[in-house]
Amino acid sequence: MEDSSSDASRVSSLSDIPEHLVLHILSFLSTLDAIQTSIVCQKWRHLWSSIPFLNFSHALFPRFGSHSETRRFFAEFVDRTLILRSHSPLLKFRLQFDYTEDRYAYHADSWIRYAVTHNVVDLDLDFSKVLDYYNYEHLYDDGEFYDGGELVDGNGGGELVDGNGGEAGHVDGNGGEGEQVDGNGGEGEQVDGNGGNGGEGEQVDGNGGDGELVDGNGGDVGGDHIDFNEENISYYSYYNFPLSVLRNGRVRVLKLRFCNLSLPINVSGMRFISLRSMSLTEVYLTDQIVSHIVMGCVNLEALFLDNNWGLKDVKIASSKLRKLVLKNLSCDEGSVEINASSLCSLSIEEFFVGKYDLNDAVSLVEVNVSLPYYSHWSKVLKFLGHVKRLTMGISWFEPLASKDVLPESFALYNLNLLDVQMEYSKSDMHVLAALLERSPNLDTMILNCTYVLRVDEEESLPEEFLNKPINFSIPSLRQVKISTFRGTEDELQFLMLLEKHGVVLEKIVVVPSKVCENSLDCLKELKFSEDLLHILQI
Repeated sequence: MEDSSSDASRVSSLSDIPEHLVLHILSFLSTLDAIQTSIVCQKWRHLWSSIPFLNFSHALFPRFGSHSETRRFFAEFVDRTLILRSHSPLLKFRLQFDYTEDRYAYHADSWIRYAVTHNVVDLDLDFSKVLDYYNYEHLYDDGEFYDGGELVDGNGGGELVDGNGGEAGHVDGNGGEGEQVDGNGGEGEQVDGNGGNGGEGEQVDGNGGDGELVDGNGGDVGGDHIDFNEENISYYSYYNFPLSVLRNGRVRVLKLRFCNLSLPINVSGMRFISLRSMSLTEVYLTDQIVSHIVMGCVNLEALFLDNNWGLKDVKIASSKLRKLVLKNLSCDEGSVEINASSLCSLSIEEFFVGKYDLNDAVSLVEVNVSLPYYSHWSKVLKFLGHVKRLTMGISWFEPLASKDVLPESFALYNLNLLDVQMEYSKSDMHVLAALLERSPNLDTMILNCTYVLRVDEEESLPEEFLNKPINFSIPSLRQVKISTFRGTEDELQFLMLLEKHGVVLEKIVVVPSKVCENSLDCLKELKFSEDLLHILQI
């Protein structure tokens, strides 16, 4: 068998590169960039249409006149691309679209329908407004971005994006022999749902036709929908994502940002068998919606909830859920109740409620806690008894270390990896020592030097506590990684403490801060012991 080096030696031009390798390379590009490679090599002309990854980014799309014109050209570009693409299966479909007008709902409906019917596995949809998009003038040239080319020019005879001519499929409804997207004619697949004048294809919008409904306005298949919209949520228009479109698809990973969910009335009785992971960021949710989603996604293993307005008393009950991330909520009169016997990883970051309940968490091994308020942080302690990996800010342990609020029997016997944020101050050293004392089997420690928010003045450590000598109890600690090392005196003192108390310490990895490139020079100048120099890895 010939080795790969002999194959490489036979590549004398771009056309000699194997097709599977070109497709792999193109899969890392945005769809617009991938399409533009068709002019690089004749052999690549139609290769983009077989890439199993589609990535449409409105923020990186060339600007055409006004904001609304750019948005229209982008929508037409996506329409046209999907028409001309081959019918090969999709692995991933990613869309970032500045959705500010409801007239683009039928476009979004058709794009999602295309992805699902082409068996997409990873569906990532971001409808948020990119606030700085139009300020990034350096992304654009002063003149036309593409002059009369085949790809993006909106005025000439280009094959792909031009909506006014050419023989290829059309986005505009002004003619052509290709598949028709606008609903005013043509024999191709019907995407716009504004009437019965279109072709024989599947109807996507819910305003008429015989096809399956995505919007909740009626029709033969879609049925009644519940659209959870509150008039006072925001002045922005929100896209209503039709969750029912996934019921016959193969989507395993779903990511939604800045939209609402349109749920069928019988959602609790529906079964979304394929879904394994769901991420909902800036999506309006109610407690009932969350319960219905978890109940309907019977094989859901990972759930991410971030900055979801409308939540108060969150209840999550699932025997399959393995990872749960709760971020950015403030509702002191609210609560979280989790019943998940298979839950392995739990992350609670700036998720403030009055009560946290975790039941039947026999499988929990990894916890990430970011709760700077003692009133919240103390309520999560009961989750930590059996964890093996813990990520936290060291200052959040201060009240627990200095006050008699923990029983003598409390210890993290299973903890073998600790990832902490700290400043290496005197108070941080004392708190870390108290935490290490309760973690007798700790094997690996990762330290990130960062500014730690201290929000409660009454949580400052008492003087008698700070005056105690600092002793690290680390009988099992073998590895330490220090990130963002700046070479401060406090950090060097910490290294000395590790050397003094590290009984079985084998390795200390020091990663310098990007803003302090010379931070490692001090280590070379100081006269550390031979033992410490032996385990230091710079």
